Amino acid sequence: MSRRRTLSTKKKLALLVSAATVAGGGAFVMASTSNASQTPTVKSAADSTVCQGLATALGNNQRFIEGQRANPDAQSEARIANREAVIQQIKVQQEASGCAAGESAQDSQAAQPSAPAAGAGNTGAGNAGNENAGNAGNAGNAGGGGAASGQQVCNGSTVTLSGEGGAPAASSNQFPAGTKLKVTNLDNNKSTTVEVTSVSGSCALLNNAAFEQVREPGKFLIRRAVIEKVG
Repeated sequence: MSRRRTLSTKKKLALLVSAATVAGGGAFVMASTSNASQTPTVKSAADSTVCQGLATALGNNQRFIEGQRANPDAQSEARIANREAVIQQIKVQQEASGCAAGESAQDSQAAQPSAPAAGAGNTGAGNAGNENAGNAGNAGNAGGGGAASGQQVCNGSTVTLSGEGGAPAASSNQFPAGTKLKVTNLDNNKSTTVEVTSVSGSCALLNNAAFEQVREPGKFLIRRAVIEKVG
């Protein structure tokens, strides 16, 4: 009788262990499935206008840095450090918007028909990077910097933001510092007139404050824009 009770107890323990193992495995599967279902979907620039705008801004800043490194001057290191900080902020915005962090669009800006390839290549370089009117003026004349006041420029360009702070301003690869540009968003008829203060990889790139004046809520890219040189 004692032996039968001992075997019976062992069998019961074995059954309990087996049941616990199965239950634990089931819980693991359920937890894994639950975690998988909670994984957020990361959107690319092709899937979202917001993501495309951020990718464009990131690409513009990357191109600017490449140009400064290819042809550095006395201020290049300071400019590069500033743009690297801007890139980090854009990546934070990408992640917060559900976009692929770090995705850039190097060729997102439409090439200007009037801008020779050589001139366009020099716009991000050291000569165009100098903040004096002489050298920047040479870069501007290659792609429309000599346009008359009131003339529409940058035809076909989209407009996005650089991620830089400060008072409303713009940067450009075609117009020297001091040039005033009027940017109109045709989707909401909002306009802003800003002064070019630095060089970028785009015909007209707005800083955060300027872009905020003409943007549509939740959008980081203006597809239908009119850009005029007004001073």
